[in-house]
Amino acid sequence: MTVASKLKQTIASLKGAQATMETYATHHPDQRVKETFKICGQQAEQIIAQLDQRLKEMEFEEPQYRGF
Repeated sequence: MTVASKLKQTIASLKGAQATMETYATHHPDQRVKETFKICGQQAEQIIAQLDQRLKEMEFEEPQYRGF
């Protein structure tokens, strides 16, 4: 497995975790817990954006990794 494919797999997993946190933030009855999940979801979103940027750089530098 290449670094690029591992990175894509990690991004996909993080997107799933972010979606779960957003769901918990929407449906949890405790306001403090909702806010905590919301903050965690926002942090995950920032991490995903950074990893997406790195993936684009990798694909630009190594065109053979595009599309995998």
